[in-house]
Amino acid sequence: MKIIIDSAIPFIQGVLEPYAEVVYLEGSAISPKDVKDADGLIIRTRTRCNAELLDGSSVRCISTATIGTDHIDLDYCKQNGIHVQHASGCNAGGVMNYVLSAIYGIASRKRLRMEGVTVGIIGVGNVGSRVSRALQLLGLKVLQCDPPRAAVEGPAQFCDQDYLLRNSDIVTMHVPLNASTRNMADARFFSTMKLGAIFVNTSRGEIVVEQDLLNAISTTKLGSAILDTWCNEPYINKDLLDMVDIATPHIAGYSFQGKLLGTSMAVRALARYFGIAPLYDFFPNPGDQPRDAVKLDLRGRTQGQIASIIQYNYPIFTDDFIFRVDPDRFEFLREHYRYRREFFID
Repeated sequence: MKIIIDSAIPFIQGVLEPYAEVVYLEGSAISPKDVKDADGLIIRTRTRCNAELLDGSSVRCISTATIGTDHIDLDYCKQNGIHVQHASGCNAGGVMNYVLSAIYGIASRKRLRMEGVTVGIIGVGNVGSRVSRALQLLGLKVLQCDPPRAAVEGPAQFCDQDYLLRNSDIVTMHVPLNASTRNMADARFFSTMKLGAIFVNTSRGEIVVEQDLLNAISTTKLGSAILDTWCNEPYINKDLLDMVDIATPHIAGYSFQGKLLGTSMAVRALARYFGIAPLYDFFPNPGDQPRDAVKLDLRGRTQGQIASIIQYNYPIFTDDFIFRVDPDRFEFLREHYRYRREFFID
């Protein structure tokens, strides 16, 4: 058996070698020639798994160490009997930390009071739910928009998108990229938002029409914009970079605990498909690093104290500064990112 693995996936080297021939390659460089005689792939978002890559190959299983699958042609895989598994929810804690650090950091810099603020969450899956719970524990009002969940669970805890945009001081995006979400944040979207509202995107760059976002920022419709994901990564829009308040190179979910979990889920999925029993319950050895997230007790704290504690645990402006110094090193910064320890709120 032969397995191709994205060389940027952490904690995985040596794990599958006892059971298969393993080849490590840069994710974006994996080619049809590489996968022709491969049985399985363990990848990230930088490997486009479509007919161009997979036609004529022996690939039977694709396991991605990411929460999204927009880099995989699911219809093609289904038609060709290729099993696909993703690491759903692995980065939820890391993204929640990013959103809290970003909004409390911006509030501090711009002297905005968080008391009475309403945060609108669009997309309430694993990540959005984690963000929602944390914000409510901090005493903020939350509006939730998730049409697929509302259709199943009923409308009681959800609202429609226009209502959310008109009534939220902060809007944070946590949707997958698909036909219904591509370009959803367009001119109409931004014009519906409250004057001076904050926009946060940590999902996928392509859900935003970047020129419309630029227009919304330049006309001061928005008070702030925070972007971790961009169209055409790694070749990002430098004009947009200059206009947003916080910019990072798609690392919102890059926590130490999230990476441990993502690699674990990817290996377990492939092991179960191919019947590699010793790896059914695989979890990486973190060595001297803490395996668990740190608990923050923020009860009874002032806004300034909350902001200070969160920034101490994740100083997001450091990531922003490092990225702005040399944005052309987008991929390098992602692949050499020093994973941060997650925190959770008690």
